[in-house]
Amino acid sequence: MLDSLTVGRRIRQLRSDRGLTLDALGSAIGRAASQVSVIENGKRELKLGEMQRFATALNVTVDELLSEEAPSQRAALEIALERIQRGKLYASLGLPTVAVRKALSDEAIETILGLHGELERLHRERAATPEEARRANAELRREMRACHNYFGGLEAIAQGLLDAVGHEGGPLSQRVAADLASHLGFTLHHVPDLPGSTRSITDLENGRIYIPRGQNPDADPRTVLLQALASHVLGHEEPGDYSDFLRQRVETNYLTGALLVPESVAVGFLQRAKAQRELSVEDLRDQFGVTYETAAHRFTNLATEHLGLPVHFLKVHESGTVVKAYANDDVVLPTDVLGAVEGQTVCRFWSARQVFDAEDRFSPYHQYTDKPTGTFWCTSRIQSTSRGHFSVSVGTPFADARWFRGRDTVNRHASSCPDPSCCRKPPAGLTTKWAQKSWPSARLNTSLLAVMPTGAFPGVDSTEVYEFLERHAPAGEAIL
Repeated sequence: MLDSLTVGRRIRQLRSDRGLTLDALGSAIGRAASQVSVIENGKRELKLGEMQRFATALNVTVDELLSEEAPSQRAALEIALERIQRGKLYASLGLPTVAVRKALSDEAIETILGLHGELERLHRERAATPEEARRANAELRREMRACHNYFGGLEAIAQGLLDAVGHEGGPLSQRVAADLASHLGFTLHHVPDLPGSTRSITDLENGRIYIPRGQNPDADPRTVLLQALASHVLGHEEPGDYSDFLRQRVETNYLTGALLVPESVAVGFLQRAKAQRELSVEDLRDQFGVTYETAAHRFTNLATEHLGLPVHFLKVHESGTVVKAYANDDVVLPTDVLGAVEGQTVCRFWSARQVFDAEDRFSPYHQYTDKPTGTFWCTSRIQSTSRGHFSVSVGTPFADARWFRGRDTVNRHASSCPDPSCCRKPPAGLTTKWAQKSWPSARLNTSLLAVMPTGAFPGVDSTEVYEFLERHAPAGEAIL
């Protein structure tokens, strides 16, 4: 598109270089001096015929007039100042327009541009609210659904890495994970003082990966290392925005899962189980020695692509709020107005909530649920962590339940959510009796009122990270 500001400043520079007045140039192109001034100030775009007349009068080509480069450093400053003053952010400040005159020094313009740049930075940070994060998350989920949550490129990378260290299948041992690190040029260092805002730190300069000496009992000790390696292999750079940050997290977690549960072995295992009508997330977990959540994730990665099964996945806190979700089987997940699922409340009649009431927590919980878009079968398990209890669920439409172990369950519920009368709106009798005679004290999660953490890696304290690296740098590398 034609940049009227740059073209205008170029015409002014050429007119000045040739010693022409506004009147003289106006006469040469058949326009009044005032009209030439408007064009030079970038307040009107030129038509092609006008452009050709200006080029002829100034003895240049049209291409020279259309050059994207400013005619001088001063002109570049003036163009930048004009551009920000025409922007929405400057207009919202209610400040008077700064006239661009010769008396306005370059230093003054640079100061104004610097202040405006800082305002833009603060404005972007302020815009990185939970709403912005939820929009990015909803968009990423749409992309995952479009490809059935299967990323062939990442599967191929995982297989190449496993082949390089001679892993032929079965559970990925910690020794093989360490071999992967060595193959990629890294040494492992278990430290007691890893910053609390991080799970690991990679020193790219010295080829070191720092992981905590005391592993979190909730975490798979291999996962932290594999996630650090995955980010390196994928060539991740500092995220440009929250959307980029989320996408990198998804890619890192996917590649980590593909290393722990390799596609080449897992697909055959699942296909044999389907042929026997004995599909089970538990069996996938046990076969590869991973957590139930990792097995459930990998099942959703492979089920549609290789088994032809549409599925949905839910991780739900004991309070009923969604932590993670994915669906390509037409189940209607609870969403907010932005289309985000995380933080929404799951219907109390869904398997993801009913499992918390099951007396037997050793065995998986299975349930059929009649929902507005059809009947779905689901298998759920509870995992307990230091952060509370969560249910992890994998579901599929009724017609595909025949391939799963647990399809003979007698557990069945009906849900009409998002209809408020399903489970959110109390029965009329109870409302009449208690509406004016009760006062609950809400347990408000303070994070609901907080903005998204700022920085390239939200929530990470960069000062702590750099100080940590300084403490642990090899001899001679530390900055004194």
